[in-house]
Amino acid sequence: MASEATALGHGGIVRVAAASGTSTATIARGMAELAGRSSPTLRVRAPGAGRKRLTDTDPGLLPALESLIEPHTRGDPVSPLRWTTLSLRALASTLTTQGQTVVSASTVGHLLHTLGYSLQGTAKTTEGISHPDRNAQFTHLNATAAAFLNEAQPVISVDTKAQGMAR
Repeated sequence: MASEATALGHGGIVRVAAASGTSTATIARGMAELAGRSSPTLRVRAPGAGRKRLTDTDPGLLPALESLIEPHTRGDPVSPLRWTTLSLRALASTLTTQGQTVVSASTVGHLLHTLGYSLQGTAKTTEGISHPDRNAQFTHLNATAAAFLNEAQPVISVDTKAQGMAR
């Protein structure tokens, strides 16, 4: 509307306001905004506009999430490979039931990622017979993953189990 009013010249604001039902002050502000820009931008909103992060509006959200997942965390807490087997939907529902801000399952996934968690599918939680070098294997894997992450390289963790093999 502001660009149309500018193109019409003298009296353009009044004519556009009458045709669109918009306030003349709104059109005048739009014209001032257009005059202040040197070229079109790809932004839809002004910098800083939009909704605040949920962690800003509800500071208790992350601690509540951490208390929910802590008993179900897998992996070494000091290693870069930590995950939880809990469902994102179940976590979102529980957080909402506890009185936290209503969050979606995808938001819970993003929050877990910011906490340094990897999302893993549910699997059998009881481990079989432990390999004698199991701890050394995990120490090596964690050191290797940490080295790659320090170099800003991606890390993929795959947990496999041999099934049907005779021991």
